[in-house]
Amino acid sequence: MRFLAPIAFAFAATIPVVVVFYLLKRKRVVKLISSTVLWQRFLADAQANAPFQRLRHNWLLILQILMLALAVFALARPYFAGQQAKAQLRVVILDASASMGATDEKPSRFEKARSEALKLADGLRENEQMMVLLAGAVTEVKQSPTTDKFALRRAILSCSLSDAPTRLAEALSTASAFTQEKKGEAEVTSGEIHLFSDGAIPNLGEFENKNLPLIYHRIGTGNHNVGIVSFDVKANPENAAQRALFLGIINPTTNAMQTDVELRFENELVEVRPMTLDPTNTTPLVFFASQTRDGVFTAKLSTQDDLAADNQASVVSLLAKPVRVLLVTRGNLILEKALRAAENVTITTASVVPDNARIYDIVVFDGMTPPAWPDTSVLAFHIAPTNLFPSFSTVEGPPIVDWKNTHPLLRFVNFDPTTDLIAESLKVTAPNWGDVIIESPQTPLMVAGELNHRRVVWVAFDPLQSTLPLRISFPIFIVNALDWLNPSAASAGQFAARAGEPLRMMVPGEVKSAKVTKPDGAVREIQLGNESREIVFGETTRQGIYRLKAGTNDLSFCVNVMDAFESNITPRDELPLGKFGTSVKASGSVRANKEIWRWLAAAGLFVLLFEWWFYHRRTA
Repeated sequence: MRFLAPIAFAFAATIPVVVVFYLLKRKRVVKLISSTVLWQRFLADAQANAPFQRLRHNWLLILQILMLALAVFALARPYFAGQQAKAQLRVVILDASASMGATDEKPSRFEKARSEALKLADGLRENEQMMVLLAGAVTEVKQSPTTDKFALRRAILSCSLSDAPTRLAEALSTASAFTQEKKGEAEVTSGEIHLFSDGAIPNLGEFENKNLPLIYHRIGTGNHNVGIVSFDVKANPENAAQRALFLGIINPTTNAMQTDVELRFENELVEVRPMTLDPTNTTPLVFFASQTRDGVFTAKLSTQDDLAADNQASVVSLLAKPVRVLLVTRGNLILEKALRAAENVTITTASVVPDNARIYDIVVFDGMTPPAWPDTSVLAFHIAPTNLFPSFSTVEGPPIVDWKNTHPLLRFVNFDPTTDLIAESLKVTAPNWGDVIIESPQTPLMVAGELNHRRVVWVAFDPLQSTLPLRISFPIFIVNALDWLNPSAASAGQFAARAGEPLRMMVPGEVKSAKVTKPDGAVREIQLGNESREIVFGETTRQGIYRLKAGTNDLSFCVNVMDAFESNITPRDELPLGKFGTSVKASGSVRANKEIWRWLAAAGLFVLLFEWWFYHRRTA
């Protein structure tokens, strides 16, 4: 038997105090009586002058000493060593993502995970170390490797839940660096990774061949939940005075679910619509609402399920403004007609870039390299200026092998590699300022990104030297590009983020400070330096509406969960480590040191009650 708190044996000093009380003589009161014949038994006490008496056999004394001994042993927290395998270091990872806020475990999955981690810390053996990682929006090292159990408990209790999606890759990489080391050519495992999670994570393919010493503690019992996984707002093409709001609501359970969907605009009720959500499916929903000013639309589900964080989502809606487009071309009627097909767009054509190009919202370059890059959004066809790419060459007949159909530029756009042909294209190296949207084996064919705080879409080929203008996908792509490049659409997009992502906003130079009001009412003040032109706010771990005040700017930001993995709160029985990797199955409770202080405390309470009963029975 060993003790977690041996210093508690200092309380054993109270036992001699109890014995001393029984050695002390009782203080006598002088009374006049007629005879002492009946008091012979107590004459010795009455005549003695010493303050102490001989210790006699007394059951009350024995019971009180026994009760104190049990209490002292309970405070010392004795334990018996369990069968847990020895490990030099145990790395505890607490999953703090949104799904861990589910209440199928009381009071929540996260609290259950913390209590299990505390048990593991309490059972730490001598000379063993433990560290604590919190896997939330970012991975936090809450406690570096230590043998101090009080520090470990303090670190675990300081962990808090977030509404961010699960990001375990960074936490597992950090844990792997501490539990695996190289000795020569071999990689030696020197510890264990204990992950407390519900497993609501994507495939961890990067750890397919890492041989992680991972022990997965599954948290959670049910999957009663529905949630909002997408929320977008667009102009109603049939009524310019209205906005169209598109929602996606997921029901990952195997039963149909009933809910009311409530739509509000700046706390004003717009509409309530009852819905039946099909099992294991995502149901689309469209609202049409009038809007006379910029504001925030909020959708809320009435279902009382196990996860509240994904039952509400908000989006900033800015009134549409006319888009002014400058087309710099030698004469491309197909491209010009495709541009004019977009609604609320004014097209101006030119053969050279005018000096007032900055007054336009979007500039389209059709094979015309500008002498100076305009300070606005750009759609460029078949040009490669040095501020986009350091060098380029040409390639003939590059095939289309892959494209990102999830990107807004390619929404409703399809390609057929067998019929979509390109005669010639520029050949460049993929830049770090953008994402490759369409690619061939030789070169990126389309790149989209941000350069100097303005959006750029670059197409490597001339549309007239391809078969794309012959397909319906071409005008759809042009409309998507104008919508994505539209500064007003871009500014609306910067007011939305997923939980855990930072909020950013460009500010004028005269602003020196800003205040952010969080959804819970807490206010954070941000100080800006003299050279600062951008506000970055990273405390977005909770879902809701954030209010920013910077100078004369008073803006709203929307932070949402909107993640299908988080809304599907079904606890996973195993974690997939890549397509061909070995899955990590959920383990049972790890046997740790067995503490018996609760039994000792219960025995002490029983002795105390028995002593009370025995005393009153004897004196009755």
